[in-house]
Amino acid sequence: MKIQLSHTFEDIIEVENLLEAWKEFVRGKRSKADVLVFSLQLMGNLSELNSDLNNHTYHHGSYQAFFVHDPKPRSIHKALVRDRLLHHAVHRILYPFFDKTFIADSYSCRAGKGTHKALRRFRTFTYKVSKNNTRICWILKCDIQKFFASIDQDILLGILREYITDVDILWLLESVIQSFCSGVSSKGLPLGNLTSQLFANIYMNEFDQFVKHTLKAKYYIRYADDFVIFSENRNWLQALIPQIGEFLSQLKLELHPDKLFVKTLASGVDFLGWVHFSDHRVLRTATKRRMMKRITEHPTPETLSSYIGLLGHGNARKLKALLLKTDEF
Repeated sequence: MKIQLSHTFEDIIEVENLLEAWKEFVRGKRSKADVLVFSLQLMGNLSELNSDLNNHTYHHGSYQAFFVHDPKPRSIHKALVRDRLLHHAVHRILYPFFDKTFIADSYSCRAGKGTHKALRRFRTFTYKVSKNNTRICWILKCDIQKFFASIDQDILLGILREYITDVDILWLLESVIQSFCSGVSSKGLPLGNLTSQLFANIYMNEFDQFVKHTLKAKYYIRYADDFVIFSENRNWLQALIPQIGEFLSQLKLELHPDKLFVKTLASGVDFLGWVHFSDHRVLRTATKRRMMKRITEHPTPETLSSYIGLLGHGNARKLKALLLKTDEF
């Protein structure tokens, strides 16, 4: 039996938690028009939200849809301020509990994790599997097709019920999850909700546990819907592919056929924006183009600083020097 969440519905909806959630939500958004309007009657709005939740008269609002290019077009769905505040309140209570159930090598949207630590872990695993570059290191690289849009809401709610027995919390989570429809009934999570990041990790934790405990993959890293498995044995990695595909099908997910391969580290493996080799990594060409475009469009010290930090994680001395010499900065 899986461990059970000890928090109650009241822990989520109490005004004190809503107020703390507001403090988190409002960072960097205070000047937004909708946030300003909500803040004018903040305590009244929090009290009303608490009352609606307590009486089960709460209904999640609609979403505003728009596209961003990061680098490919992504459909973002923005909820109302009231609902986004609630997402933060839910996340404050659920995240610390569920984070303890995740494997160590899941790096997306988790405190103390992130891309930089995933890249360092990648390098550590390459050294271990290759015995400090004295043996061939094979890597299985996979990507899930249309990940967020493919998440099955009914399966997700079923997973949540294994950890949560409080019927009121389950009612609330169902309200949030089923507030979104990607065009197919009971499918998808919105790229825009804070809760979607957590729900995606809860969903994929089922797969992580399968990889670690059933497939016995010792060297495995996942970041969102991208994952890699390392081994000295190419045939073993090839044999994993149908097993992985079969398990993912139970979650109504599919591997992206164009982003699935088994390669040697020496030939270069593309993962998290970098192409990794035995003794170095170089920035992916598409990432470099996106970076230069972003700097041109937003020529600020903050933009430059963030990319200088990124370049510090690989072999990009010439590119870094070029940016530092740019007169615009």
